[in-house]
Amino acid sequence: MKIIFTQDVKKQGKKGEIKEVKDGFANYLIQQKVAVVASDVNLGRLERANANKKAMDDMNRELAQKEKVKIEKITLSFHVKTGEQDRVFGSISVKQIVSELKNKGFDIDKKSIKITSPINSLGFHNVEIELYKDVVATLKVELQKVK
Repeated sequence: MKIIFTQDVKKQGKKGEIKEVKDGFANYLIQQKVAVVASDVNLGRLERANANKKAMDDMNRELAQKEKVKIEKITLSFHVKTGEQDRVFGSISVKQIVSELKNKGFDIDKKSIKITSPINSLGFHNVEIELYKDVVATLKVELQKVK
């Protein structure tokens, strides 16, 4: 019997997947409400759901691209205290970057900011921000000496 999974089932199938299974197992999955029979009506629903999902995905990707352009135009400046030979005390954290981005009008989750090396020297540094699945913006961060 052909079924459509409505939820992920470990080692069996993922949500939206169409699979041929034995009748008894199909009945079990249908009773557990993790699958439905692959009828014309249900296949039509699946197609519409996939089309809606793709449209939402495209829209979110487009919004992320616009956000990327805006982010890449700005530079965040931090004034830091330095010691001998212009060594910076501490480093700039993700929390500080998120706070500065909020001040500039961006709502970025701290989990999406990727700092590859510590930001603890004067000058410019690049920070990657993952805005969407495959949309990554590069933010410029500048450390300046407090006068």
